[in-house]
Amino acid sequence: MGNAIIRLLDDAVREGHGARPALRTSTGEVSYAALLAVVERAAAGLRARGVGREDRVALLLPDGLAWAATFLGALRIGAVAMPLNTRLPGAGLSTLFADARPRVLVADPALLAGVADTVGAAGIPHVLPFETLLAPEGAKAAPEPVGPDAMAVWIYTSGTTGTPKAAMHVHRTMVAGGHYADSIVGLRAEDRILATSRLFFAYALGNALLNPLLARATACLVEEWPTVDSLGALLREHRPTLLFSVPTFYARVLAGDLAADALGSVRVCVSAGERLPAEVYRAWRERFGLEILDGIGATETIFMVLSSRAGASRPGTTGGPVPGSEARLLDEEGRPVAPGQQGVLWVRTPSVAAGYWGRPDDTRRAFDGEWFRFGDVYYVDADGHWVHCGRQDDLFKVAGQWVIPADVEAVALRHPDILEAGLVGAEEGSGLIKPFLFVVPRPEAGDVARLTAELGERLAREVPTYARPREVRVVAELPRTTTGKLQRHKLRELLVFGELQP
Repeated sequence: MGNAIIRLLDDAVREGHGARPALRTSTGEVSYAALLAVVERAAAGLRARGVGREDRVALLLPDGLAWAATFLGALRIGAVAMPLNTRLPGAGLSTLFADARPRVLVADPALLAGVADTVGAAGIPHVLPFETLLAPEGAKAAPEPVGPDAMAVWIYTSGTTGTPKAAMHVHRTMVAGGHYADSIVGLRAEDRILATSRLFFAYALGNALLNPLLARATACLVEEWPTVDSLGALLREHRPTLLFSVPTFYARVLAGDLAADALGSVRVCVSAGERLPAEVYRAWRERFGLEILDGIGATETIFMVLSSRAGASRPGTTGGPVPGSEARLLDEEGRPVAPGQQGVLWVRTPSVAAGYWGRPDDTRRAFDGEWFRFGDVYYVDADGHWVHCGRQDDLFKVAGQWVIPADVEAVALRHPDILEAGLVGAEEGSGLIKPFLFVVPRPEAGDVARLTAELGERLAREVPTYARPREVRVVAELPRTTTGKLQRHKLRELLVFGELQP
């Protein structure tokens, strides 16, 4: 296998799928043949501007035809596609531009206007809108004959554990998600896929664009960020059969008034990005009659490596390794843990990145040959289900015992008036680390004093003394990345620096 674009698009048309819808957008459907034609025009436009192998092509675009065509056009000519978070502030973009030094930035004018000074200072040779990038209709661009290990995409990590790093993916990893698509969600050509996450997020890129194209299915791409309020209309418009989202979004949908039959077209719901609370799983199944298949992947793997199975999912677990992936749990010394014991997740999978751009020390810490260190802590229960305990960085000790934030948060979420919860460890006046719990109440929760009192009683009954929060604080929202991950360091900053300082 060489250039991934051949399997993603050229083969689809050659196999007779040219008339099938590849994309659905707000303006209608785009067939595989029509998408290939636009991708060739984008590729020809990049070549005309001197873009060649391994030159970076940055995308600051909303999801849609322009995003897909620019991304795939870069792959076609052997360049490196570089998706950008469209909500990243100017300072964040400046850091990425200095790190990657893109040759071209294809940007939506409205998005560009908000960061014009940053882009101007970056010295990018070509900054242009998608319409200007395109070569004239009928332009052709043959796939660059690159090898399977040629760089294809740089995806920047979300930065929850430090400065964002560019995970370098090669052409073979672009088409390595079939083991999940086939075995777990049974993706087929008749499916329509909708994700509430954006394509710059690896989770959405793999499941809402790459795998649908490989299966000759239809990717539903929505320009505006989906919200709880807009989800009903999107479901009616696109009638998706697979829905990919994150735990926070599922929880917020449950807090809204979406009709129980709104997901009538959906046969599979998938969650990733963070641990799916058992209460959210149960409530979703009761209200909509659908399991949520919890899984875990990473920027460094694009596709899922652990996942629940339809008909065999269990609340609070992540199923087990996806076919084609191997997983192991190691202790801090790198030794396999005993059955039932917690360990750090390491995975060997076909879609793992080649490393981090310009970060040899980080690469050595996270990659060991074909194995990648997730940094998530798991144990395998007596029935063989993998149970997520959180990130290794999130765990902390109190009185010599490990506190697992997800376990305490799960107790809080069992209170009917709690929508979200986040536990962190922070120093109190004595200099000792103690747990502090932040919660977001449901809109109809009412009296805060009553709520915190009830929650305190529940925590006292169900949480061991060492892990019991020193204080419960009610907030309007929890700080999260644009990909939905809880930013625990910002909660700790509130305790130390903000108005909530004890």
